[in-house]
Amino acid sequence: MAATAVPAGRRGPARVGGTWAMAVRAFRFWLVNYRRTWRGSIYSSVANPILYLGAMGLGLGTLVDQHGTASLGHVSYLAFLAPGLLAAGALQTAMGEATYPVLASVKWLKTYQAAAATPLRPADLLHGHLLFTSMRLAMNSTIFLIVMSAFGAVQSAWVVLAIPVCVLTGMAFAAPIEAFAITRDKDSSFAVLYRFGLIPLFLFSGTFFPVTQLPAWIRPVAYATPLWHGVALCRGLSLGTTDVAAALGHVAYLAALALAGVLVAQRNYRRRLYV
Repeated sequence: MAATAVPAGRRGPARVGGTWAMAVRAFRFWLVNYRRTWRGSIYSSVANPILYLGAMGLGLGTLVDQHGTASLGHVSYLAFLAPGLLAAGALQTAMGEATYPVLASVKWLKTYQAAAATPLRPADLLHGHLLFTSMRLAMNSTIFLIVMSAFGAVQSAWVVLAIPVCVLTGMAFAAPIEAFAITRDKDSSFAVLYRFGLIPLFLFSGTFFPVTQLPAWIRPVAYATPLWHGVALCRGLSLGTTDVAAALGHVAYLAALALAGVLVAQRNYRRRLYV
């Protein structure tokens, strides 16, 4: 894989401002770019929760509620499903931001190479994009939560804390995926990631039914997925059943994955953009 040559003197450029100030500069690039494209994404951000909650929560949920809700903790299927979809939406947003935009920046548009010729370091480019991804996660999660409330799927005021939980859940995916995406020269591997990563996680991490309904041998795998931790946290906050100790465990798990992803991504960004 070809890397971009950078003069030796660029390895230690004069810095203007602190590390986060430089990351904010990279973030502003994504923000300016998003100002031109936000209309295309805002429709799906609003339509997705309406369609999912309407079709699955109200449509399918009517059949589930008619046959009993004991396995769901005696709550309506709509109330059970909505917070799971909220967390799953964070996964979808994170994967969308961490794959093609990264490859386009380093391979097709060369914006990363152009930025690397300035006082911005590769780590600043990574942090700036993660800041933008966090903004998108917070925005989409807020929209989803508003739709949830309109559907009557919220049972506790603690659900407002699901927004930072969704941001953390998204970061647990976005950072490791960016570490992978920056090393790619083709997008064919992204199709594999979506098909054998996103879809199984979406279906078998407790979003649509309790993980306890899975065969015993596969449950530990489901419990190890970051999405299950995000779903469990969002559902507990929405239903008002959160256990503090369990919540702290979920947060620690997601934060550890996000931090590990950032560290690996920093190394991979540096290797790709510096010889």
